[in-house]
Amino acid sequence: MRKVVGGAALAAAVVVAALGAGFGQAATTAKVTVDMREFGFTVKPKTVAKGVVVFTVANKGKIGHDFRIAGKKTPLILAGGKRTLRVTIAKAGRYAYLCTLPSHATAGMKGVLVVK
Repeated sequence: MRKVVGGAALAAAVVVAALGAGFGQAATTAKVTVDMREFGFTVKPKTVAKGVVVFTVANKGKIGHDFRIAGKKTPLILAGGKRTLRVTIAKAGRYAYLCTLPSHATAGMKGVLVVK
C-alpha cells in the first residue's frame, strides 16, 4: 500500500510541477502603475515583457478620465478613484495608450508602452 500511495504522491507532484511551469513556457505577469491627471499620464515601468499586464490606474486629477490600451479600457474613473485593468499582450511591440474622453488625448493624455 505504501508504494501505491508514494507513487501517487510522486505522480501528483510531477503534474503540479508541470502545470506550474507551463510545460516550459514561463508565465509572465507585469505590474504597471498609471497615474492620470489633467492632461497626462505617468506610467511606471514604461517597458514590460509580453504576457499578462496588470495596470493599476489611479486618477490624481480633478475630472474624470479613462485608460485604453491594446483594445481594453477602464470605465470612467472619477477624481480620486482607482481601477485595475488586466490585459494579455502576446506580441512584442509598441502599444499606444490614451484617455478616450473627447480632446483629452490631443491635450496630452497619450503615450506608448514598450513590450519586449
